Amino acid sequence: MMSEGPSKVTVKFFASLKDVTQCAEVSVQAADRTTLMAALGARFSEEVMAELQRDNVRIAHNQELIAATFQLRDGDEIAFLPPVTGG
Repeated sequence: MMSEGPSKVTVKFFASLKDVTQCAEVSVQAADRTTLMAALGARFSEEVMAELQRDNVRIAHNQELIAATFQLRDGDEIAFLPPVTGG
């Protein structure tokens, strides 16, 4: 019988988002984008969540940039990528 519950995933934060969250990565239980954001919301403050959900923050699922919803499996990796700034 297959489990349809949440999967254990690794969430990584890079550059300025690493500073905002005060960590490089966390492990959470999530099944999709909605439950992922809820799990992160339980761990981080509203201010941190606002930064993670800014329009210019990109999300990668298993090292591929994504824009919409996604399903998660055990061992998947999610990365939050801050906006790139040029000099």
